Amino acid sequence: MTQTPPHRLRDLDPLPRLGLVCIVLTLLGGTLAAGTHLYLHQQNRDERPGLSIDDIKAHYHGISSPAPLLEALKNGHPETLDAGDRQTLIDWLEGDRVSADYDNLDLGDAAPSEIIADNCLACHSRSSTGENAAPAVPLDYFDDVEPLSISRDIRPVSVEILAASTHTHALALSALTLILCWLGLHTSWPRPIVGVLVALTGLGLLTDIASWWLTREWIGFAWAIAIGGGIFDTGAALLGLLVIADLLMPRDTTRS
Repeated sequence: MTQTPPHRLRDLDPLPRLGLVCIVLTLLGGTLAAGTHLYLHQQNRDERPGLSIDDIKAHYHGISSPAPLLEALKNGHPETLDAGDRQTLIDWLEGDRVSADYDNLDLGDAAPSEIIADNCLACHSRSSTGENAAPAVPLDYFDDVEPLSISRDIRPVSVEILAASTHTHALALSALTLILCWLGLHTSWPRPIVGVLVALTGLGLLTDIASWWLTREWIGFAWAIAIGGGIFDTGAALLGLLVIADLLMPRDTTRS
């Protein structure tokens, strides 16, 4: 048989209900603020704008990858590019004057901007048309070229910082989640629904935090961080909403 808790949130007096609603709303607001902080703090971890799986990989495992433009040149693209011009572009991208020498007038026709204009813009321009056109990867201006000219060698967060972060988050989130789950189990919502949410929230939290350390050794576990964190956030949010909804329900006068 499905058990019903002997004391339910909706059986409380109005003032305790009000206090619990405020506490849970604050908890949910804190979760939203944490997500916002995560986005603002980590969204450029891979040295590229926007939060992506590469930001997680960079933070916990590290990323080392050549600039996309450099990689394309070394792979022989474009095929019609003169060998001397190709080496000039490679030397430019491997140097430390990418911005300064892009359209350096002292370099004349050997300036990277001139070589790109003569050999690449036929296909890599916003107005390009034809069979080989690639307007989605424009190279018209340095603002277009710059993101493709950055090689990344990002070191992961240190073990000391990771241990401190795990210590803080594991204890704090576990305690808050335990309270939220306990409140959820004392609502009048169907027990199977609440049970599933409690199980998913706990599993998501464990997967998220455990994968911080696993990702340090195996980069593929970065996806487990993203999935586990998403499950935890969703489960915690739904539990919080169920608790608030139960606290706002009228008292059940049919219960003795």
